[in-house]
Amino acid sequence: MPRKPARHHRLLPVRPLTFSPFARSVARVATAYLVKHYMHNAVQQSAGDEFKEKLKIIGRHSESSEDEEFDGVVQADFAFFDPKPDDFHGVKTLLQSYLDNKQWDLSGFVDLILGQTTVGTVVKLEDDEDNGVFSIITALNLGRYKDHKCITELKEFLPNICHEKDKIGNLRSLLGDEAQKVGLLVSQCVVNLPPELLPPLYDALFDEISWATEDEPTEELRNSFRFKFYLVVSKFYKQKNANQKRSSSTDKDEAFVYIKPEDEILHKLSMWSFLFPLQTQQVATHELKNYQLTGIVMAVKAEDISSFRQQLHALINGS
Repeated sequence: MPRKPARHHRLLPVRPLTFSPFARSVARVATAYLVKHYMHNAVQQSAGDEFKEKLKIIGRHSESSEDEEFDGVVQADFAFFDPKPDDFHGVKTLLQSYLDNKQWDLSGFVDLILGQTTVGTVVKLEDDEDNGVFSIITALNLGRYKDHKCITELKEFLPNICHEKDKIGNLRSLLGDEAQKVGLLVSQCVVNLPPELLPPLYDALFDEISWATEDEPTEELRNSFRFKFYLVVSKFYKQKNANQKRSSSTDKDEAFVYIKPEDEILHKLSMWSFLFPLQTQQVATHELKNYQLTGIVMAVKAEDISSFRQQLHALINGS
C-alpha cells in the first residue's frame, strides 16, 4: 500500500504574513474579507451553531492606519485530505483564473488532479459538512497527461504568453522533449490561508512524490514521478514603474509583492522565469494603486526542492 503522511490537524490563527507596511495593509484587507465571508456563511447555514464553533472570530479589524497591527484572530481546525470527486467544485473555484481568462478545459484539469490520489492534497476544515476546499496542491506529469485536452491547451497557452526570446526555447523544451520529466506544480489556496500550513503542506507533497517513485504499481507510473524539473504558473503584484529608475531614494515600495510566500522562494531558485500581462485584474484598492497583478511562469530544478523546503520552513517559522 502507498505510504501517506499523517493527517495534519491544527487550531491555527489566521494572521497576515507580512514583510512591509504595504504588504501588511494588503493582508489586513484580505483578512477582513475572509472574516466577513465566513460570518455571512455562518448565518446562512442551517447548522449555524456548529459552524460557528469551527470558526471563532475574535477581536476587531481596522483600516484606519497602515502602521496599526492586525489584532483580529480567526481560528479554524484545518486538516489534510486526499483529493476525491466530492472536491470538484471547490477545487474548480480555486483554479478559476489559473490560466487568466482563457476558455479552456478547466473541468478536465480538475478531474486529472482529483484522479491522482497518491500525490496531491486538499485542505479543508475538520468535520465540515460543507466540504469546502481551502487549498489544493499537486504535481502533474506533463508527459503522462499529454493527450488530455486540458494539458494540450495549457501547452498551447504558455508559449503564446512568453514574449522573451531567450526563454521561449527553454519553455518549449520543457513542454516538448523534456515533458516526461516535468511536473506541473499546482498550488492554490483561499486568500490568507494560515501560513503555518505551508511547510507541512509542501512537505506532504514532495514526500508523496518520493514515495510514488517506489510504491506505484508499475514502472511506468513510478517513472512518471521522477521529476527533474517543476513548472509553476502563478501571479503576483508588480510595481507599475518597477523597470524605471526610482523617483526617490526614500521610495521603499517593493518591486514585487508575492501573494503566496512560497513564490518568492521559487522565484529566487528558478532556472528561468518570465512575466506576462493578465487580462483579468482585481478591483484596485488604495494599497494597490501603484501595482498591477501580473502572471509569472517559473522553472525550478527538482534538485533545488530540498533548499526550497528548508527556506520555506525558515521563512514561516521565523515570521
